[in-house]
Amino acid sequence: MALEELLDTSRIGWINSTGSEGDVVISSRVRLARNLKDVPFPHLLNGSQAEEVIYRVYEAFTSNAVLAKDARLYLMEDLSETEKNLLVEMHFISPDLARDNKGAVIISGDRRLSIMINEEDHLRIQCVFPGLDPQEAYELASRVDDVLEEQLDFAFDERLGYLTACPTNVGTGIRVSVMMHLPMLTMLRQVDRMFSTVAQLGLVVRGLYGEGTEAWGNLYQISNQITLGKSEEDIIQNVLSVAGQIIASERQARRNLKGEDRLRLEDRILRSYGILTNSRLMTTQEAMALISDVRLGVDLGIIKNLKPEELNNLFITAGPSYIQQVYKKDMTPLERDLNRANFLRGKLLK
Repeated sequence: MALEELLDTSRIGWINSTGSEGDVVISSRVRLARNLKDVPFPHLLNGSQAEEVIYRVYEAFTSNAVLAKDARLYLMEDLSETEKNLLVEMHFISPDLARDNKGAVIISGDRRLSIMINEEDHLRIQCVFPGLDPQEAYELASRVDDVLEEQLDFAFDERLGYLTACPTNVGTGIRVSVMMHLPMLTMLRQVDRMFSTVAQLGLVVRGLYGEGTEAWGNLYQISNQITLGKSEEDIIQNVLSVAGQIIASERQARRNLKGEDRLRLEDRILRSYGILTNSRLMTTQEAMALISDVRLGVDLGIIKNLKPEELNNLFITAGPSYIQQVYKKDMTPLERDLNRANFLRGKLLK
């Protein structure tokens, strides 16, 4: 699978299917952190040790012909900055992995699975499914974990569980995340209060690309903080329970809009569609905000000629690296804004 093939987002299931609770939840992701028993943690690795980890993980993964079918290993040192950022925008890797050339990523042929190697931990097994479905994502991640553990000795303590580079991941090593689209709660300025409550329940809210990133497009990732002292099932159920309450609040806010408030929202949504289909220049941040408005318009039945999954797709393809890969050249910020506007207009008016 050449890197150019990743531009074909039609093969990324979580983008092209809305899934359960798809009017509010874009995707569910489960990530398992693991480390090799006899190798220093990644921040202490030298070059040859980092290569050894990549080789051992890839060899273990490809021992299973079913999992390895059509999968591809990408070494960070072989990729340009634009190519690494493209993998971040498409949620295959984290910004941290993109910043360090001693890492790698394995991406499965069906794009549901990616394994980051030498990020904060030796392995980060990630599975993403559409809508609110962390259980299915966990089942796939767990199967991959079992296959790898047959070949590799993971650092494990009988009392603590899996050992990780950061103490907050010790134990199960599991991070369950749901990406939620919360435009109404954001407009009504209720998200800060809600997320403060969420923190008291052991969850944390992050931006579009994970830790330390901003919530562009009214997209928020809600994840568990605690990995120690609870089972994987308990953690999944806690995330499901809290996500269910947030979904109900977002839907109630949408239903409460009546009279002049509803008219103003409809005007805003249709103006956003008009800007997206007529502008000559468009920054990434502006595009994400406008796409969010149009996605809400589709969910409310105000815009009828588009499908929710088409807007999910645009959330990914409006990124600066994706635009540069599509047009196959490095660009100045102004050139990117020009080509982004052209690209979005073409997608929406097709």
